[in-house]
Amino acid sequence: MNPSSPRQLLFRQGGSFIAVGLAQLLLDWLVFVGLTALGVPAAPGNLAGRISGALLGFWLNGRVTFARDGTARLGWWRFAKFLLVRVPLTVVSTLAVTWVATSLGLAHAWLAKPLVEGVLAVVAFFLWRHVVYR
Repeated sequence: MNPSSPRQLLFRQGGSFIAVGLAQLLLDWLVFVGLTALGVPAAPGNLAGRISGALLGFWLNGRVTFARDGTARLGWWRFAKFLLVRVPLTVVSTLAVTWVATSLGLAHAWLAKPLVEGVLAVVAFFLWRHVVYR
């Protein structure tokens, strides 16, 4: 297989996206758990976590995952496109995590958050690959 083939590129980007996503998820989850443990309601805690993770993820994905020929793919235009993808995903995440927190309790929301974010990450990868970092 050619090292620069589309399949090889997809696997490289996918692997990098997973590594960046795990760092992003860890930061997001730690902020969410920390704030909600301090008494912040689930919705604002989730928003704070998502914003923290988003900033880290945008920067790392632009510099590493979707960089082209060693050149970062960042900038205000890409950040605006990033927000167009991130905001609806954040709404879905916040609704899901808040529902779990109010229906099953905060401890279950802490456990559910990584699962919710994992499902959303699959959707996000393809949207970011084809819309944001193109």
